[in-house]
Amino acid sequence: MPLDPRFLSTAIEVVVQAGSLQMAHFGKNDVRIDKKGTIDLVTEVDMAVERMFRKLIAERFPDHQVLAEELGGSAGVPQGPCWVFDPLDGTTNYVHGLPIFCASLALEIDGVPEVGAVFDPTRQELFTAERGRGASLNGRPLGVSSTESLVDAVLVTGFPYDVHERVDEFVGLFAAFVGQARAVRRLGSAAIDLCYVAAGRMDGFWETDLKPWDVAAGALIVSESGGRMTRTDAGPFASRSGDVLATNGRLHDQMLEVIRSFRARRSAVSSRRSAVDSQQSAVDS
Repeated sequence: MPLDPRFLSTAIEVVVQAGSLQMAHFGKNDVRIDKKGTIDLVTEVDMAVERMFRKLIAERFPDHQVLAEELGGSAGVPQGPCWVFDPLDGTTNYVHGLPIFCASLALEIDGVPEVGAVFDPTRQELFTAERGRGASLNGRPLGVSSTESLVDAVLVTGFPYDVHERVDEFVGLFAAFVGQARAVRRLGSAAIDLCYVAAGRMDGFWETDLKPWDVAAGALIVSESGGRMTRTDAGPFASRSGDVLATNGRLHDQMLEVIRSFRARRSAVSSRRSAVDSQQSAVDS
């Protein structure tokens, strides 16, 4: 059965309105900033955008569920339609005046993404996708890159908010890719990272400890652009799976091997340290 055309038009309307609200305060000192964690920020703009979104969905689709970053929602996979929304992806960039941020919205039905829209207001770039109908940037069809070797690839990644407690894990894997790729970037917005893979600007993206609103729309846009999506352990991707590997497809197995090798080495080092600690404990006792 064909999708209601209002679904995509609503997704576009929401993210474009979100962009207008974001830009109205961007670069100004009148935005209230609070902390959700040590380095996890939220602004009054995040909240205003999410309230706008929730009001519109409640009026237009009162029987639909919602999951969004600031005010929560259905954390599990619900039956029927569920809108998955990030009102401001790249909040840290936004707060510091860096023009790399967006709004990201997907509609999932029974856990399957059907439409997605990501809007970057600083570049006026609207990325959209419908399942089975392709993806576009400002109305022009999108396609992933043709890069076939890591040494020719530009990759992108991000770090989770608990990176301070897990520096070796994340910086170590970053270094493993730096040693094999042409370049590795960190932009600060997972949704934009995914859209850039879809547009062929980046050849691959990996990140762990993500939330559904970070990736739901961007993952559909990658898939509909001819890219490949899995978890970083090669398992099947889902927006609630927590981590993502997105590539042009040609680099996917190569990136999986870098991740697998790094984790195997790290596990071996950890096992050796545990054995040494156990031996030392036995001597001390």
